Amino acid sequence: MTTFAQAVLNGFAQGAIYALLALGYVMIYKATHVISFAQPALMVCGGLFTYHLTTQIGLPFWPGLAGAVVLGALLGMAVERLALRPMVGKPVFTLAIITIGVDIVLRIFANRYMGPDPRIVTFPNGSRRYEFLGLSISHQRVSLIVVTLLTVIALVLFFRYAKAGLAMRATALNQETALAQGIRVGAIFALAWAIAGGLAAIAGTFVAAGSAGMEQNTWIIALKALPAIIIGGLDSLPGAVIGGLAVGIVESLTAVYQPSVAPFLGANFALVAPYALMFLVLLVRPYGLFGTKEVERV
Repeated sequence: MTTFAQAVLNGFAQGAIYALLALGYVMIYKATHVISFAQPALMVCGGLFTYHLTTQIGLPFWPGLAGAVVLGALLGMAVERLALRPMVGKPVFTLAIITIGVDIVLRIFANRYMGPDPRIVTFPNGSRRYEFLGLSISHQRVSLIVVTLLTVIALVLFFRYAKAGLAMRATALNQETALAQGIRVGAIFALAWAIAGGLAAIAGTFVAAGSAGMEQNTWIIALKALPAIIIGGLDSLPGAVIGGLAVGIVESLTAVYQPSVAPFLGANFALVAPYALMFLVLLVRPYGLFGTKEVERV
């Protein structure tokens, strides 16, 4: 039972990273109806921003994280303005392909900065561990869970009470109606990308603060957020959080139990488990657990 609880706890912490990335995917999709494939690059750049601010400039971790969030938001806005704004009115498929190109370009520059060695962000008291009920968790992972929780609460308050948040909700419902009400839809698009960039920077920072640090293939982590948004629903912010946590827990449990229960599946089946879960959910709920079913009138 302790082994099971420890696996769930570790998966919950890892799922917090997937939840942050999934929130960025959903933010962009709700505002623009485009699935952004640039989130892996935004995550890598966000982690490198924190690395540069803390290691090269000498800022403490938390001010460095705040600076990386600002830089990540500015990068997200720049991507929207330079790469996607000129393509407004084009097919959604075209815009999605452009985000793939943006991801490749950004990762090329990030890899040139990184080089072959991993870039590790030093986390304050990172070696400290908490022990309770036979379970163990690092201070870094506790901080990750707390930061994710505070970020989700901040987004909930933003969408409920902030004028810009209400404008984003209106734009997500109907862009033409939002324009008729005087909402600057272009600015809402930029804001969605800015928030997604900031969220990716938080996720990238905690990835870089992990034991492996930020490497040239670390961007693959962000792809785990794709099953999360499919499971939760492409247009559901609560679904993104729940989907991210579910993916993290399933991946952790599979890594612990699958080698002994089903060794014939291979040594790295835990990497495939999130996609298997996504497939099972789609069989039952094609729009995800919390996604909105599209209704077409003929």
